[in-house]
Amino acid sequence: MTPIQAQSLPYILAGKDVIAQSKTGSGKTAAFGLGLLNSLDTKQFQVQSLVLCPTRELADQVAKEIRKLARSIQNIKILTLCGGMPLAPQTGSLEHGVHIVVGTPGRIEKHLRKETLKLTNLTTLILDEADRMLEMGFQASLDAIIDQTPDKRQTLLFSATFPDQIKAISDRFLKNPEIIKTNTTHENTAIKQHFFNVSDDVQRLTALRLLLLHHRPESTVVFCNTKREAQKIADQLSNDGFSVLALHGDLEQRDRDQTLVRFANKSASILIATDVAARGLDIETLDLVINYHIARDTEVHIHRIGRTGRAGNSGIACSLYSDKEHHKVALLGDYLDKIIESETLPPMSLLDETPTKPLMTTLLIDGGKKQKVRPGDILGALTGKNGITGKQVGKIHIFDNRSYVAISQKVIKPALNKLSKGKLKGRSFRVRQLHS
Repeated sequence: MTPIQAQSLPYILAGKDVIAQSKTGSGKTAAFGLGLLNSLDTKQFQVQSLVLCPTRELADQVAKEIRKLARSIQNIKILTLCGGMPLAPQTGSLEHGVHIVVGTPGRIEKHLRKETLKLTNLTTLILDEADRMLEMGFQASLDAIIDQTPDKRQTLLFSATFPDQIKAISDRFLKNPEIIKTNTTHENTAIKQHFFNVSDDVQRLTALRLLLLHHRPESTVVFCNTKREAQKIADQLSNDGFSVLALHGDLEQRDRDQTLVRFANKSASILIATDVAARGLDIETLDLVINYHIARDTEVHIHRIGRTGRAGNSGIACSLYSDKEHHKVALLGDYLDKIIESETLPPMSLLDETPTKPLMTTLLIDGGKKQKVRPGDILGALTGKNGITGKQVGKIHIFDNRSYVAISQKVIKPALNKLSKGKLKGRSFRVRQLHS
C-alpha cells in the first residue's frame, strides 16, 4: 500500500470522517474507493456514495478506477454526472437506480434542483481535490449539495493543499475527523529540480524554448498562472515549430477531451496548462515539468512537480523566475530546506535546432459507444489483411459519438486508407487526421 492508503484506510473502513493531504499519484482514489465499496449495499438501488471532483477529467478518472476496484461485485451501478453533457441521458440513468455517483459540483447541484437526484440514502460523501473546487468558485455549490445530504454520513475530504477555506469546510461538515498528512515532498532522487533566473518576458520565452530543445522530452507539461498566458505561449511555441497544445478553462468540453487524448497518446509533445485545467491529468510517464512562472504558493509548486517522477520513476522539474518572484523562491527554499541557486541556461546555439516531432499522430473516427464501436473493432480494422502491425497502433479512446486512435507517423497514410475504405460494425465512418 502507498502511505496515504496505509494511514487512511483503517479509519475509512471504521466509518470515521477523514481529512487527508497527499500529493498527486499517491493512490488516494483506491483508498476512498475501497472504503465506499466496503460499505455499499448493492441490493438497494439508491445513491449511497457521492464523490465530488473539480473537473470532468478527474471525475472520469475516478469513476474508471472505482469500476476497476468493483469488478468482482455484481450488479453495481456507477454513474458520472458532469457538465458539458446532455441532461436527459443522465436523468434516465438515475431513474434506473444508481449506487455510486461521481461528478462535478455544478452538475450535481443542477440535478438536485431538478429533483432528478436524491441524496436521502447517502452514507458516504467524498470531496476529492477540495482545494481546487474552492479555487474554481464552487463554495456555494458545495454548501447547497452538502445541505441535502443526511446528517448521519461518513465524510472524506482529500486535498493536495490546505488553505483556510478547507479548515472552514471541515469545521462545518466533518465530525471529529482523523487528520492524515503524508509526505508532500518527493524523494530527492526522484525529481531533480532546476531554477533559472530570467530578466524579462522575452528571455522567459527564450529560456522555455532552450529547455525544451535541450531536454527533447517525449512529454512535457508547462504550467502557467493564467488562461490567457497559457494560450499565448502555446501559440508562440507552435509558430516556432514545436508540437504543442493548450489546456485551460476557456476551452469547450469537446476540445478539452481532444487535447487530453492527444497528449496522453503521445501525438503532441508539450501541453501548456493552468493548474486547475491540469487536475485529473492521467499521464503515466511525464519526462519534464516546467513552471513558466513560480506557483502562487509553495504547496501548489510541489503538486505541479509531482506530475513527473511518479510511481518510483525519476523526473525533471525546471522553474523560471524573475527578480520580482524572488520572495516565492525564498519561501520555496525554506519549505524544501535548501538554498536555491539559479543555474545557467542551455546554450543559445540550440535555437538553431529543429524541435522534436512526436512519434504518433491521432485519427478521429465519427463513431463511438452509441454506434457500438469498441477498441477491438478499430484495432482489427487497422491490422486486418494488408494492414499495419499492432505495434504501430497506440492508445484508443472511445467517447459517445467519436473515437480516437493513435497511429505511428510512419504509417499514417495506410492507416487512414484502411479505416476510410473499410468498415466498423458493418458501417462506414468518416475518419480524419488531427493536426495541431
